Amino acid sequence: MSPDQIAIHTLTTKPWSIAECIEHYAKAGVGGISIWRETIEDEDLGKVAKRLKDSALQPISLVRGGFFTKSAELTDAQLIERNLDAIAEAEILGLPLIVLVCGATVGQTPEENLDQIEAGIRALLPRLEETGIKLAIEPLHPMYAADRSAVASLRDANMLARRINHALVGIAIDTFHVWWETNLDREIRDCAENGHLFALHICEFKPDFSHPLLDRGLPGEGVNATSRILQMVRAAGFKGLSEVEVFSTKYWAMNQEQFLQKVIQSTANL
Repeated sequence: MSPDQIAIHTLTTKPWSIAECIEHYAKAGVGGISIWRETIEDEDLGKVAKRLKDSALQPISLVRGGFFTKSAELTDAQLIERNLDAIAEAEILGLPLIVLVCGATVGQTPEENLDQIEAGIRALLPRLEETGIKLAIEPLHPMYAADRSAVASLRDANMLARRINHALVGIAIDTFHVWWETNLDREIRDCAENGHLFALHICEFKPDFSHPLLDRGLPGEGVNATSRILQMVRAAGFKGLSEVEVFSTKYWAMNQEQFLQKVIQSTANL
């Protein structure tokens, strides 16, 4: 892929401010950007929106919403309000999609968690219809199923999207999270055929990772599933940008301009 065929998540270059992300991604010829809410905390969103509009970058998504399951700290209404805030931020920034990490509550069954996730997404539908902003359910690897997301496979995400059955609710596939699934090609085809394939995130699962969250690899550094899954997604008709989403304390410690070039080099032959 050429640089204009990829997008980059701002948390991939965590040391940079949002202004630096926009400037350096655009200068490198990167095609798009997905903005993490952590990157824009305390920022003037109107100014960020103008900077983004003035750049050549395609606005892809806001990351992240979700966490709909029961909480000891927040009421159900507060959980929904937090997601309504994310929709408002996406609207100001001109981001057409919000990626969901859906949540899981320790002690609940997977079915209870999934029912609460479905109810939470349904509660947002009226606001989505007003704004036109889409939600993408992101299935996470099962190692996060206890307390981060009960949506632990693409199969689960497909099932949930079918149950909700709304044009503004779909799925973000991340190679890190779904590489292990059997019948993955079929699940990707089903996702696309139902109109639910909204986004593709790429990074590598490293079997010898030093941290389950903060030691992800670039394409070619792990189980090498990126190219295989990318072929499946393309064959299913997905034509969007491939979004590089890498959390890595090792890479965050690097010179970020050098790391950005490493990102571009790692995707060049995909």
